[in-house]
Amino acid sequence: MSHSDPVRASFDEALTTLQAFMAAPEGLANVQRFVELAADTLARGGKLLACGNGGSMCDAMHFAEEWTGRFRGNRSALPAVAFSDPSQLTCIANDFGFDEVFARQVEALGKPGDLLVLMSTSGNSPNCLRAVEEAHKRDIKVVGLLGKGGGKLKGMVDVPIVVPHAQTSDRIQEVHIKVLHIAIEAVERRMFPANYR
Repeated sequence: MSHSDPVRASFDEALTTLQAFMAAPEGLANVQRFVELAADTLARGGKLLACGNGGSMCDAMHFAEEWTGRFRGNRSALPAVAFSDPSQLTCIANDFGFDEVFARQVEALGKPGDLLVLMSTSGNSPNCLRAVEEAHKRDIKVVGLLGKGGGKLKGMVDVPIVVPHAQTSDRIQEVHIKVLHIAIEAVERRMFPANYR
């Protein structure tokens, strides 16, 4: 990265990361699988669950609010929940340990046919690993937005969406939020085509 113009260099690096993701054969294919799962989940009356740590928790919250609020145009609210309530997180962490903060919420709120969307830039977050284990016990499919090769989660989730090239969380998360927005738009186009005329 050039230090003579760090702003331009950062934009160039972000562009290179996005181009690497789009060039990876499984990248777009797995985003399409994500769209299919989310659309099918909502069509059958299931709900979307989302989790992640730090900036990835912010992305999980952003993902959930786009469904319950408005994305492109007015339409009925759709069921989506981010595991982000601080009282629940700290209660679970205090009582059971931080590795259980998402798994306990999957246990409490998840039903067969729901979809869990988790974000981990390392692919190795212990609390995300436990959430996947708990989801699969309940017949809940899991989409993982991952980085750094996908880590342990790549082999555990049903649909791994791995950002290649990037080695820092910020660049990985920049692609994650694009994937989330694009998946929401694609599902909404199917369910509410009038919003896209």
